[in-house]
Amino acid sequence: FERIVVLTHPDGSRVTLGQIATVVDGFADTDQSVRFDGQPGALVKVFRTGDQSALAIGAAVREYVAEARQHMPAGVDITVWLDNSRFLKERMDTLARNGRNGLLLVFLVLALFLRFRLAFWVTLGIPVAFLATLMVMPLAGVSINMLSLFAFILVLGIVVDDAIVVGENIYRKQREGLRGVQAAIIGAKEVAVPVTFAVLTTIAAFTPMLSLPGLTGRIWRIIPMVVIPALLFSLVESKLILPAHLSGDHEGREHGGIIGLWIRFQERFADGMERFSINLYRPLLELATRARYSTAALALAAMTLTLGAISGGFVKLVFFPPVEADNVVALLTMPEGTPASVTAAALARVEQASERVRADLDLELGRTGTVTHVLASIGEQPFRADQSRNAGLTGGQFSGSHLGEINLELAPSEMRSITATEIERRWREATGQIAGAEELVFTANLFSAGEAINVQLAAADLELLRTAADQLKALLAEYPGTYNISDSFREGKREVKLSIRPSAEALGLTLADLGRQVRQGFYGAEAQRIQRGRDEVKVMVRYPEHERRSLSDLEAMRVRTPLGDEVPFGVVAEADIGRGWSTIQRTDRRRTVNVTAEVDSSLANSNDIAADLTGSVLPDLAERHRGLAWRFEGEQQEQAETLGGLARGGLLALLAIYALMAIPFKSYLQPLVVMTAIPFGVIGAVLGHMLLGLELSVLSLCGIVALAGVVVNDSLVLVDYINRSVRAGQPMLAAVREAGVARF
Repeated sequence: FERIVVLTHPDGSRVTLGQIATVVDGFADTDQSVRFDGQPGALVKVFRTGDQSALAIGAAVREYVAEARQHMPAGVDITVWLDNSRFLKERMDTLARNGRNGLLLVFLVLALFLRFRLAFWVTLGIPVAFLATLMVMPLAGVSINMLSLFAFILVLGIVVDDAIVVGENIYRKQREGLRGVQAAIIGAKEVAVPVTFAVLTTIAAFTPMLSLPGLTGRIWRIIPMVVIPALLFSLVESKLILPAHLSGDHEGREHGGIIGLWIRFQERFADGMERFSINLYRPLLELATRARYSTAALALAAMTLTLGAISGGFVKLVFFPPVEADNVVALLTMPEGTPASVTAAALARVEQASERVRADLDLELGRTGTVTHVLASIGEQPFRADQSRNAGLTGGQFSGSHLGEINLELAPSEMRSITATEIERRWREATGQIAGAEELVFTANLFSAGEAINVQLAAADLELLRTAADQLKALLAEYPGTYNISDSFREGKREVKLSIRPSAEALGLTLADLGRQVRQGFYGAEAQRIQRGRDEVKVMVRYPEHERRSLSDLEAMRVRTPLGDEVPFGVVAEADIGRGWSTIQRTDRRRTVNVTAEVDSSLANSNDIAADLTGSVLPDLAERHRGLAWRFEGEQQEQAETLGGLARGGLLALLAIYALMAIPFKSYLQPLVVMTAIPFGVIGAVLGHMLLGLELSVLSLCGIVALAGVVVNDSLVLVDYINRSVRAGQPMLAAVREAGVARF
């Protein structure tokens, strides 16, 4: 939208479309008072949105609401509903906070080892790389959103790696006696090759995320589109800008007052670290190199234990961890054709349960405001429609008199002590079963990759399919932690089903003849069309209204035979009341039905349930029902596609990392030695999940694949140092030991 206009009539009367068009055509870009029917005082509020950000629009709307609230009549209030711009603001605040803290921590850590000036210029590489990345993001079609901000947070600590290596090497050259431009040039050139390829290997590791399949792939694609430019700009900054800043000779400026005191503390700290590297690290390194087979065996044992912890279930693997929203939603589906009044009555029961939960929470927490707003929608499901649209899906049915939704907006997570998932569980239990409901689903997740369990059953026989679906739902209900169990069978509206008797065939009457005559009698047959100005009017011929109101009118009609005779409807036809199908699903020319269920991750693991279904339950079901086929969809299908794409992309990333390191090393073996850091980096990742009580997820796996390029960086620089020492004539074992201490 270029602009959003809010029109408020002074006396609250109706406004015609023509009046609105007149006003909109004539208003300026600022708030103004206009006339409706000669009455002054109507407020036209204009929100220009053209190039404005979501934050600016959100602020303008909140400002308008605050202003309009003062003029509301008694008993009427106006408020903001679903302000998603606050999520963006929270992420931007997180980035600013993490950026500030990250800059401070990087500076303090570097200042413990390096001079203040060097620490300052190395730290400055972070905002330089970020600003340059922001400059090119529009060219790549990436906006500032929650995912791109997450990418900035992710790359925050990576962009300084190359600057630290370059700056530290220049500082080392200055300590060896070199000064000015000479120290900057020699120090930068000495590590130019390993640092450049270290950045390239990191970029190669993030590249597979550009082509992940499925919904998850569309989400993750944004991250490398931010990370890769940031890494490239950090490389330029560390190679050209940083050496220029460090080329001056400023030795005399850092020895007075507080700076001099800090330098003396720094020297003591640096001396302590040097003593640590010589007295503790060097003997340990010498022991490890002497007993290298034992060292390798210990490392392999640690890797084996880590993989065993995953396969043994000590560290659970889930596809996508639940991301809680600040909303809890109940989605009600009644049989198709249900009047809106019946849907409203069923939805009222769900809303009453939410009020009981709300009152219990206020009493339990000792304050109000945990649930800030409640929106009940009858005839549509806006939350489900938004989720489907955001996922890029089309074709879903989100409106109809049989649909309803209740959306509870909660206070932000940092302002409440109870989780949205717990509120969802209480609401679900308080509601219970709704009589006649086809489906009642509760959700508190911000993002969903699909149902945790989604099994598609296929068969040629519809009754066999319905029986198998009912049996599978009963089996799923036996697993602890499963809920929202349903299937995709949806009966359509009530309808009259016509059939002909054998006597009709003797008269030459077919089912098509019967259907056509019933349609013409009750719906009408077009007799002619009349032109009236620009419009063409159809003239329909049908029974009078009082003769087409009930089923008895159908049974009283006369049916004309091909010979022109008229016979009573009951002599030649039968009419039964039944239901059709709202949708018909087919795959490979066979009818299909999807049986779905959600899983409470605190009670069960969806992958474990899926494995049990695959191993015994579904094969037994197919054995009992000949002709039944099955396959997983939903989260399980998305997981298979994503993990398959991640495995292929990870393999290509490893090949790219190997090729990139083979260039500077001029060796086929040394890149493999460096890449041994990757699987042992997984040990740390798994231990981190265990210590924090987290489950491994697709987020974890993407992080492990993407950071494979990071964990090899220190090994790459170390091996390059060893190679230079060997070329200088030092024995291999001595070069390894000296390089370890030098690069410590």
